[in-house]
Amino acid sequence: MKIPQTPLILHPPAKVNLILKVLGRLPNGYHLLWSIMHTVGLTDELEIRVSSNFRGVRLTCPGSGLPPGSNNLVYRAAEDVLEGSRSTMGVELILRKHIPMGAGLGGGSSDAAATVMGLNHLLQIGWSVSEMTAIGQRLGSDVPFFFQAPSVIVRGSGEDLLPVTIQGDRWVVLVNPGFPIATELAYRQLDMSRSQVPEPAAVYKEFESRREFSWEEMVSVMVNDFEEVLMDEYQALGKMRTQLMQAGAEAALLSGSGATVFGVFQSEQEAWRAKSMMEAVPNWQAWVVPTGMSPLLSPASLGFVTP
Repeated sequence: MKIPQTPLILHPPAKVNLILKVLGRLPNGYHLLWSIMHTVGLTDELEIRVSSNFRGVRLTCPGSGLPPGSNNLVYRAAEDVLEGSRSTMGVELILRKHIPMGAGLGGGSSDAAATVMGLNHLLQIGWSVSEMTAIGQRLGSDVPFFFQAPSVIVRGSGEDLLPVTIQGDRWVVLVNPGFPIATELAYRQLDMSRSQVPEPAAVYKEFESRREFSWEEMVSVMVNDFEEVLMDEYQALGKMRTQLMQAGAEAALLSGSGATVFGVFQSEQEAWRAKSMMEAVPNWQAWVVPTGMSPLLSPASLGFVTP
């Protein structure tokens, strides 16, 4: 195999949950979900280089505070690729974080998926999307989504994927309050608050059968099961949602298990005006981003760049 002399630079995108229903818990601790996930244009930067001069994985995460070793999802993803492909090459990764951590935006999962796809390309492994998805499933429940983004119905514990199309364009304002929320804690609070698990609404079955719908339909049914328990404890989340709606959002919702709240806007001008309002609050950080990054299935659509 000819070793590439230049690294690949990838831009793994964040995601938001337009719908997130938690439908029960499996014996292994994973929860059953029904969700529509959608990528947005806030990205990390991941640089990958392969070498025959060393073996194993080397990872640096400048300025992020993330662990560079086996506790890092990107590191584990690279290890799994090397093991699964029986490659003896060394892999060097530099992860530059822009997606906030503990934010419900899937940054770590996106980085892991990009690692798998990037190494599949660099090492010329030839894995299919389903083979890469199988690796992603072992890494985390959100990882498989990024192999079939930008818009996917995610069912089960993250492994059952139905790509969908949302017609039209929208702008999203992401607002982060400056603190993280641990996913495990959010699920525990949700479990403790429930006496029974709700049934999925009929509209979700309709989405599964049609697989194509408009943003107007989407914003009318957006919901997140975590909001009820988390917004009681973290009052900033409710304030962010209220202010986004007052700023003209068609809908505003917690993403994932938080702590980011996002608003959907028809125009970029409205979105930028809302961003200014959000950032007037101390510690709040906001971004204006388009919806629907390209599918993450090839070097071109992943945003590979040779420096």
